[in-house]
This record gives sequence, structure tokens and C-alpha cells, in this order.
Amino acid sequence: MELLVGILLGAVAGWLASKIMKSNSNGMLLNTILGILGSYVGVSFFQFLGYNTASNWLGSIIVATVGAIILIAVVRLIFKKKKKI
Repeated sequence: MELLVGILLGAVAGWLASKIMKSNSNGMLLNTILGILGSYVGVSFFQFLGYNTASNWLGSIIVATVGAIILIAVVRLIFKKKKKI
């Protein structure tokens, strides 16, 4: 049951991150993966800053969304398309 809840929260977080970052080209599967991976990134990020991560579902979505936003930004930096002059 926890796995299903984690996947659903990851999907919501990935969707929110894609809307915030205006990354509409991502599919639902990629948004879910970004949300799930983003939860790990977000927890690590907030723990690095010295904050205790929230233990309720809203806090989990916020932390996962922040992590997914970080992942989207990093992926954009790595795969940045060079503009032709």
C-alpha cells in the first residue's frame, strides 16, 4: 500500500513540478519518475539545509515537488540546446 501511495504522491509532485517549470513536453511516466526521484532529492536537500522533512502527505508533496524542480533544472542545464546564431 505504501508503494502505491508513494507512486501517486510522486505523480502529483512530478506534475506540479512540470507545471511550475513550464515543462509541458514531459509525459505522465516521466513526471512520475521525476516526482519519485525528486522526493529523494528534496529530502536530501532539506536535510542538508538542516530542516526536518514533513511527515504528512502535504509536506511530502512539497518536498518531492521541490526535488523534482531541482531535477528538471539540472536536466535542462545538462541537455541545454545550443542556439544557432
